[in-house]
Amino acid sequence: MEQQQQGSPFLTGSPAPTEDDKTMALLAHIGGIVFPIIVPAIIMATKGEQSPWVKSQAVEALNFQIGVFIGYVVSTVLTAVCIGALLLPVVFIGATVLGIIAGLKAKEGQFYRYPATMRLVK
Repeated sequence: MEQQQQGSPFLTGSPAPTEDDKTMALLAHIGGIVFPIIVPAIIMATKGEQSPWVKSQAVEALNFQIGVFIGYVVSTVLTAVCIGALLLPVVFIGATVLGIIAGLKAKEGQFYRYPATMRLVK
């Protein structure tokens, strides 16, 4: 059995992601900012079949976007007591910043894991 690389879910010797793979991973992360859950799910279902690296990045983006969606729902419900009006921009800014960071790392060919994300989709 081959050894796993530090911080990488792939076995040593697996092929490096191609430019197309990097672009698809970038779109999974950045597209989730505009259309949460939808873009990463579509990329996972289509390009994930062709590249395990793209699938892993799309799954990571999808898991994060599910958490962001839950944050939006909770913030919207809490607007009734005014605290949601403060939380909604925080969730949006956090999702945008982390999505951009993840997209840039993916474009460099690096595996990115979002901090404090529920791993619901495998």
